[in-house]
Amino acid sequence: MAKNKRKRTHAQKAARARCKAEFMTIFVAGKQKRVRRPPSIDGLDPDEFICRNADPIWLHQNEMWEYMEPEPVDNDTEPVVKPRTRAQDALNVHEPQEIDGEPVVKRPGDDIPF
Repeated sequence: MAKNKRKRTHAQKAARARCKAEFMTIFVAGKQKRVRRPPSIDGLDPDEFICRNADPIWLHQNEMWEYMEPEPVDNDTEPVVKPRTRAQDALNVHEPQEIDGEPVVKRPGDDIPF
């Protein structure tokens, strides 16, 4: 009569699961070979994960400019100008309100002389 196989202990099952998660089997020249699995984040390649989830500031800080996409440019829309408050009007009384009949629109960065 054949000998019955014994069951694996909990520690053996855990060790086997760790090894299966860390290594994979590939074939080289017709023979099986165990190699470490490539790193992955949520099942994705790290570069793919970064491309999907990183914002432009993080990419710039980590010098990954090749992954940055240019921002779309809308030439059809005019810049949004916020209305001035009374306090801003009181502080900037000396600024002209019109030049040659055209209203002057103050934008951020206009205080830099050219």
